[in-house]
Amino acid sequence: MSIEVKVPQLPESVTDATLVTWHKKAGDAVGRDENLVDLETDKVVLEVPAPLAGVIKELKVQDGATVTSGQVLAILEPGEAAAPSAPAPKQASTPAAPESKSNGGGAAAAKLAPAAKRMVEEHKLDAGQIAGSGRDGRVTKGDVIQHLSTKDAAPAAKQAKPAAPAVQLPAAGGSRNEQRVPMTRLRARIAERLIQAQSTAAMLTTFNEVDLTAVNEIRARYKDKFEKTHGVKLGFTSFFIKAAIEALRKFPAVNASIDGNDIVYHEFYDVGVAVSTDRGLMVPVLRNAEQMTFAQIEAAVGSYAQKARDGSITLEELTGGTFTLTNGGVFGSLMSTPILNPPQVAILGMHKIQERPMVINGEIKVRPMMYLALTYDHRIVDGRESVQFLVAIKDALEDPARLLLQL
Repeated sequence: MSIEVKVPQLPESVTDATLVTWHKKAGDAVGRDENLVDLETDKVVLEVPAPLAGVIKELKVQDGATVTSGQVLAILEPGEAAAPSAPAPKQASTPAAPESKSNGGGAAAAKLAPAAKRMVEEHKLDAGQIAGSGRDGRVTKGDVIQHLSTKDAAPAAKQAKPAAPAVQLPAAGGSRNEQRVPMTRLRARIAERLIQAQSTAAMLTTFNEVDLTAVNEIRARYKDKFEKTHGVKLGFTSFFIKAAIEALRKFPAVNASIDGNDIVYHEFYDVGVAVSTDRGLMVPVLRNAEQMTFAQIEAAVGSYAQKARDGSITLEELTGGTFTLTNGGVFGSLMSTPILNPPQVAILGMHKIQERPMVINGEIKVRPMMYLALTYDHRIVDGRESVQFLVAIKDALEDPARLLLQL
């Protein structure tokens, strides 16, 4: 008896999804729980697994189509004959390059993130030769890019350096190619929220700078023992989140949100940490971050970042949040003005740590300095509060004992 494979129940705030790509075609054998298709919502990519082993009888929806909860995606004919090796003769008879045959399905395709799968198919690569850095060995887009760069560099190294050619001007009317592609749902959603933030909030940004000498000394002194004890590295993020929470306790308006004509003061601290991925910016949320230890914060941030990049993060892990941190410093940004993440009313921007000469007690000394930027909604956060909020973070980081004593 045939079984219908349907779109899973989407979260309440999500009305539909886009079918990104099928990993199987009609006639292919599948194993139980093997990923059949990727569905992209406004925030995450959902995988639809096979409910049991069998053969794909018919695909009801094509790539790029918009689907809703409960819609039939495919017809699956159950049966034990559907071993993974069953479709091998069919694939062997298909004229294709050796690389593309290895990507047709099975375990290799199942371990490819959606963006990575598109690049593998486009460049006709063998997914089995690409080392995956994602969860459970999942191959990400970054892994494919690294593989391509290594592959291209090898033959180039064997070539003798050619003589410098004569300089020639391009001929008039030469080819000038361009590509036009639609925005992904995530990119479109990001654009929508950015426009919403700029058009509805009275955004203003205030700046300060922090001397990270004390934090650097603590990390240098305890990083090895911390990692040995907790199994996670001691980074800067946990210090900034702890400092931000103490500042939010002192200035609750910065941890608030606007709901119509009401101001909602949150008595908990769900801190979002912006993560850059191949698909766009995502903001996983640390629930009740005030109850977490340094080790728990570092572990949670690392786990969420990996899940966001390999496409396995859930919608629930991205929703909510009362305050957000974003770190442009990892890309070399020295200063920026972050945009609010509605309905939140403030976001803290961290930047590159750079040694600069500073006057300390009348003497010029070189210190590791970072510019901080707080963008806030001036409708409910006053300039005085924003400045004092940043000063509170600065004080906590320059004297980390304050974090232990909650001063």
